[in-house]
Order: sequence, then C-alpha cells, then structure tokens
Amino acid sequence: MIKLEHVSKSFGDRLIIDSIDAEIPQGKIFTIIGPSGQGKTTLLRLINLLDTPSDGEIFFNGISLKKYPKNNTDIRRKMGMVFQTPVAFNETVATNIGMGLTYRGISKSEIQGLVAEKLDEIGLSGYENRKARTLSGGEMQRVSLARVMITKPDLLLLDEPTANLDPVSTTKIEELIRYYNRTCGTTIIMSSHDLYQGQRLADIIAVMMNGKFVQLGETISVFSEPCSADVAHFIGIRNILQGRASQVENGLVQVDLGGIIIYGLGSYSEDEVMVAIRPEEITLHVEETGKISARNIVSGFISDIQPYGIISHVIVNCSGIFLTTQVTWQSIRDLNLKPGIEVKLSFKAPSVHLMPVR
Repeated sequence: MIKLEHVSKSFGDRLIIDSIDAEIPQGKIFTIIGPSGQGKTTLLRLINLLDTPSDGEIFFNGISLKKYPKNNTDIRRKMGMVFQTPVAFNETVATNIGMGLTYRGISKSEIQGLVAEKLDEIGLSGYENRKARTLSGGEMQRVSLARVMITKPDLLLLDEPTANLDPVSTTKIEELIRYYNRTCGTTIIMSSHDLYQGQRLADIIAVMMNGKFVQLGETISVFSEPCSADVAHFIGIRNILQGRASQVENGLVQVDLGGIIIYGLGSYSEDEVMVAIRPEEITLHVEETGKISARNIVSGFISDIQPYGIISHVIVNCSGIFLTTQVTWQSIRDLNLKPGIEVKLSFKAPSVHLMPVR
C-alpha cells in the first residue's frame, strides 16, 4: 500500500529523515519503534501529506504523492491520523465523531446512526451529548479513533497513541487497533516507544535511529535477531558483550569474552564480535541437579538482584563478566537467592546471538 523510496526530510540544515526505503503491505500493522527524537512523527506526517519530503518519493497504492496534483483531498480522505495528544473540538462527543462525515456531505440522520454504532464500538454509548473536552485522556483518544474510523479510511496512522495513557486505557486502545485491523481490514502504520506494544500488535517492525530504519522485518526476527548492539540494547537485551570469535566446527563459534569462553551458532569471519543473550534464555542453578544439557555452563557469584514486576533480574559476576538472568520472586524465595551466593548459569548455543562490532 505504501512504498517509500529514498525519503528524506530536513528542517534547515538539520536532517531528520535520512533516505528511508520501505514497502508496507496492505492489511498489515507496521510499527516504527525507536528512542524519542529519531524522526518517527515526521515520517508519519510525510505519509499523511501534512508535510512534504525534501527528497525521495512516497507512493500510495502505486500513485506517486510527489507527482500528484496539489488538490489531494481524494487521497487524504483514504487516510486518517490519530496523534499522541488527543485532539477534540469544543463540541459534543457526537459532533466530534461525526465531523468527517459532515464535511463529506452525509445527511444528519445517517450521521446520527453511524455515530451511535461507533460509540458502541469504542465503549462510550450514552456519551454522545457530553462535551468531548470533559472526557478523560483515554476516553478522548477513543473518540479520536472513532472520528477517524467512521470515515472508513484505507490507512490509519497512529503517532504513539497510548504514550500518555494509563494501562487500562492503553489496553482498550490496543483492542480497538486490533479490531480495526483484523475485522475492518484497515492497514495501520503506528509509531511507539513501547517495546512490548510493538511485540503485541505489529506484523512488521522497523527500528528507527538517527532518521534511518536500521532494521526492518517481521516482529519475531527483529526481537530475536537484532542487527547491532544499539538495536539489542534498545529492545531490552541486558547481556551485550564484546569478544573475539573463532570458528570451531559444524557452525559452532567460540567467543572469548576476556574471562570466560562461550559458544554460539553461525558462520562468522570477524575476529571481534558482539554477542547478545536474553536474560530469559539463561537458567540459574544453585546446586547440581544432574547433567546440564546446555552447551554453555559458567560459574559465578550473585552480584545484585533487581525486581521488575513479578520477576527479578539476577546479576551474576562470572570471572569479571557480568551476566543477567531472569528469575521469578517465588524462585528467589525458594532458593534463598541473595548477593554473594555461588551459582551456575547455563544457556544453549542458539541463545548466543552474534553481531558485528560497529
């Protein structure tokens, strides 16, 4: 549906979007993740024709928006955008939701029926006569979504739609996003700095840094196989280490971390490599409980225990190399884990992800 060819955007001498190429299929949820200030919002505004690229082209269903006539109302009516901060006219909820239909010349009676359907859809039936600006942030964001979706756009653009919302409101917005995509077939492009939201919703993920898509692919591949240490760090991998690699046999790569030797899988010709190991891939052992089947087994002492909700990260000093594993509260109590205790860590070779040093 959307094709980006070498799209760039500058404001003065500041380059915000740097030659982005991507294809976004129809009917998918395409999520752009990345730290704040990397150009996510600017790119969405370019696609929505709220701004124009400094260079490159954007295609919508094969039509070049660069070459399209200045009167682009018919193209823009096929898109809708919801911003991070809810936007509400100083009117009733019903008037806000039906605004787009009013501009399209739809009769009042038809608008009234469609608005009632949308209110039921977003869980705000009975709110039609309330002033929109008296609603909570989560309710106003649902009204913003309904105002866009009542016009049945082919493309829905969402700029961090839950950034300012509480967890309950976030869940409701995410349920609506899934509904519009799966039931209505709406193609969705959204930006988010919430990694877990990206994992929950996206079919395709693009990691944006310094105005570029540094990695783009299916959600599971991006989160399991980051292309660089920067991406691995951003997506929440705690164990990112540098070492020297040497090929052993049958695709097995030995990595010397300067204190311990570990093994990963792949074909690597570089001497210097970065490795990433997710904490949840590492198993902690207090006592020998029979033969451990994992290829990597290292010993160390617990350095720190950091709570994260219902789980905790246990940091282990393995001969000067610090590795983090993930343990439940119950296991910490049952095993009486605390700093200073000697433990073993085990993890399989496929859990060791190799990346270039750059």
